[in-house]
Amino acid sequence: MTITEFLKPDIWFDQGAGPRYVQLRRRLEEAIQSGVLPPNSSLPPEREIAEITDLSRVTVRKAMHELVQQGAIEQRQGSGSFVRESTARVEQSLRHLTSFTEDMQQRGLETTSKWLERGVFLPTEEEVSVLGLGAEDSVARIYRLREAGGQPMALERAALPLSILPNPLEVTTSLYATLGVIGHRPVRAIQKISAINLESTEADLLNVAEGTAGLRIQRLSFLEDGRVAELTRSLYRGDAYDFVAELQLSG
Repeated sequence: MTITEFLKPDIWFDQGAGPRYVQLRRRLEEAIQSGVLPPNSSLPPEREIAEITDLSRVTVRKAMHELVQQGAIEQRQGSGSFVRESTARVEQSLRHLTSFTEDMQQRGLETTSKWLERGVFLPTEEEVSVLGLGAEDSVARIYRLREAGGQPMALERAALPLSILPNPLEVTTSLYATLGVIGHRPVRAIQKISAINLESTEADLLNVAEGTAGLRIQRLSFLEDGRVAELTRSLYRGDAYDFVAELQLSG
């Protein structure tokens, strides 16, 4: 079946089934899931979809916008809208303190990093406060794009006292592996997870559309003696990462 036949309104449109743009979005999702619109295929222009479905271009545009935000399609400047390649979702348990590299290795995925910042810097006010730095102290900072299986997965920005990581250039793959070698691997952490919509710069780095759903994760980790070891702020692709927590009934 062609996409033109698939979108004929007499097949799927129902006056009592909710807003028209929602019904159109669902129909396009069905086209993607069923293979009528395979990965990397182009969607008809908005004007053509409006003519096929007897819907307004405003309605069509709203449905397309939601698909872009979901990460189902991408809009390429001057070329139109295309179905995105599906990205394998990764689950990370919240029960254990592990690094990104360790998480991916457990799943048989090769990891790579693109360095965006790495060195010794003057700390921000937040870093001074959270890491317990003195007025004259500097901070080790690393910022990189994390990839797994060739796909961009996360942006990771970590700040550490120089007493924990004297030379950030020694970090080539796993931060925790490097800290383990010098006897400063964290043993526990407090982690906060928030839902966000990715802004333009971060979305471009993660190869998703601006406004796509993402996860902001802030981790504060500690050494066995109680010292703060690391403040890490990360942005994860919402379409590629699930965090899983096991809960037990208290009492």
